[in-house]
Order: sequence, then structure tokens, then C-alpha cells
Amino acid sequence: MPQSSHDRAAELHNLAIHAHEAAAAAHDKGDHLAAHELTKRALEYSMNVYGLSEKLAIETERSSKTGREAESLTPQCRVLAKKRQEKNR
Repeated sequence: MPQSSHDRAAELHNLAIHAHEAAAAAHDKGDHLAAHELTKRALEYSMNVYGLSEKLAIETERSSKTGREAESLTPQCRVLAKKRQEKNR
């Protein structure tokens, strides 16, 4: 079954959280090289989810202009869509 964009965004958020937690644990153990690599991975996940959320916000904005309701939006998508609408006013 194909994964929805919203599910993928949630998965990327969880991966970023896990990488941040693992980086903090590695740093606490004194393994600064591993902590640095995990922090870079967390940033990559965070940037990917931001891009996906931005894309979903644009799609939501388009669908609201055509009268279609966006289904099951993540809170992040709602915030981004609202910000984009305010910016375009």
C-alpha cells in the first residue's frame, strides 16, 4: 500500500527526533564524532520533512481555492498553509 505524504512527513519527523536523541546520547558518552554524524543526519531528515510539509501546504492552498477540502492535514501543514495564505495577502 502506498504511503501518504502526510504519513511520510510524520515518519521523517520521528527519524529526526530519534537521530537528535541518539546524537545527544553519543555526546554524553564522549563520542563527539558519532554525535556530529547523527546531528548531520537529523538535520537532513528535518530539511526533508520541511520540504515535504511546504509541498503539502502548497497543495492544500490550491485545493482550498478550488473548494476541495484537504483531508487529514498534519498540524505542521496547517501552520505552513496558514502562513502562506497570510504572506500572499
